Amino acid sequence: MSDTPPDRLSVNPQSPHFNQQVLERGIGIRFKDQQRHDVEEYSISEGWIRVALGKKVDRKGQPLTIKLVGLVEAWFERPAEGEAAQDEAEG
Repeated sequence: MSDTPPDRLSVNPQSPHFNQQVLERGIGIRFKDQQRHDVEEYSISEGWIRVALGKKVDRKGQPLTIKLVGLVEAWFERPAEGEAAQDEAEG
């Protein structure tokens, strides 16, 4: 697995942009120079994030989201499992 997060990712399992393996590593998001922990979906190339709109849900029980536009940066919070083993062997 590469050390670059995907361009677009969603935490909703019903989304085509959902990826469990990537989410298990942890993704950090910085939006407009502030670190965010409430991001439901993001796109780096298109420059937007989706965040939940309070505790409101639609009729299917999914959270209502709002799209915020701006500079998005993403990074992995933990190294890939293969990389962690290499770091321990080298150290």
